[in-house]
Amino acid sequence: MSIYVGNLSYDVTEADLNEVFAEYGTVKRVQVPTDRETGRMRGFAFVEMGSDAEETAAIEALDGAEWMGRSLKVNKARPKESKGSFGGGNRGGYGGGGGGGRNRY
Repeated sequence: MSIYVGNLSYDVTEADLNEVFAEYGTVKRVQVPTDRETGRMRGFAFVEMGSDAEETAAIEALDGAEWMGRSLKVNKARPKESKGSFGGGNRGGYGGGGGGGRNRY
C-alpha cells in the first residue's frame, strides 16, 4: 500500500519527502509526479513505507500538518482507476464519435 500526500509546495523534492517520512519508519519509495508538458511538480506525491504500522503512524502525524507553508493532506492512496471507455472512442484512427460531419469507419 502507499500513502497519498497532497497540497504540496511545488518546491518539494523526493529527498524532502524521504527525510520527513523517514521519521516514521523505513521509506521504500517516493514518487513525485510531474506535468508532461512543463516538467513541473503536480503538487502531490506517493510514499511507500516499510510496514502498515509505519504508514499509519505517518498518516496520523502528518495529515493536516503545516509544512513548507502548506497544510498537508495525507491518507492511504486509493488504487489507480482504470481509464475505461467514457463514450466516443477512436474509430479507425479518425477521432471519436459524435458531432455529425464525416465519420469514417
